[in-house]
Amino acid sequence: MRRCCCTRSLSQRNCGQTRLLWTLLGSCFLSTVFGYKPVVVVHGLFDSSADFTDLNQFINQSHPGTNVSVIDLFDRSASLLPLWKQVEGFKEAIYPIMQNSADGVNLICYSQGGLICRGILSVLPDHNVHSFISLSSPQAGQYGDTDYLKYLFPKFVKSNIYRVCYTSLGQRISICNYWNDPHHREMYVNSSDYLALLNNERPHPNSTVWKENFLRIKKLVLIGGPDDGVIMPWQSSHFGFYDDNETVVEMKYQDVSAAHSPFPDPEFPLLHGQAGNVIVFCFVFFKEWINKQNTVITVMAVNSAKTPS
Repeated sequence: MRRCCCTRSLSQRNCGQTRLLWTLLGSCFLSTVFGYKPVVVVHGLFDSSADFTDLNQFINQSHPGTNVSVIDLFDRSASLLPLWKQVEGFKEAIYPIMQNSADGVNLICYSQGGLICRGILSVLPDHNVHSFISLSSPQAGQYGDTDYLKYLFPKFVKSNIYRVCYTSLGQRISICNYWNDPHHREMYVNSSDYLALLNNERPHPNSTVWKENFLRIKKLVLIGGPDDGVIMPWQSSHFGFYDDNETVVEMKYQDVSAAHSPFPDPEFPLLHGQAGNVIVFCFVFFKEWINKQNTVITVMAVNSAKTPS
């Protein structure tokens, strides 16, 4: 397992700072590049493929010839549909790309899209994803009064959203599929139709198969940081989450069943797995993730995800 820390704010940079940022990111994502696998991008909540035009262009400018596919599904309000429905739709769109890529593909999955990609990787038995790059994604769940939450539930605050989310009707809304209220853990475990199953917090007959499918990846890149402004707690992007006192418990101390265990780190139950898998953590300290100025972080993540072809 590797851990890296990028602390330079893009909002304060000039040309010299930009060069320094490249150096910092290079220290985060050291690798030798002999060619680039196709890249598939899955957007997040309320996004669309159009929001990733700059990312597409930037990857091709930096790594000419890279085949980038930004999947145009479940845009804007449609991103509120249940996550299993989105998993099926994105899987059908991505699978032909995999079949045409003998050397495998890399996934860049932004925000809610990171959870969708986890679902795809879990249920697809013959995927050939080399690297799964989770970009500011609430992998351990969401619990916070963000602008998105206020837009969706204007009459509620985080402390009582569970009254909606932990119902059969609430589970038809994507954000409720990963709403993780630390004060109502039993309700979350018993009601969540998505995240509790992915984390094997509620036992189910597919857990072993899902683990085997997920472990087909060779590298997991987790990107997130404290100025995210949307993912709460931000450590959820690194599989950390609140305890019942709303104190963040880091990834390696999370009490998650080893039965699913998609990652290979013996110090953390969730991470038991194949020794060949690699986890890369990157901490970034700025808010904007998608615009042209900041796509460098993702490009460097892709850079780290290459192996000789």
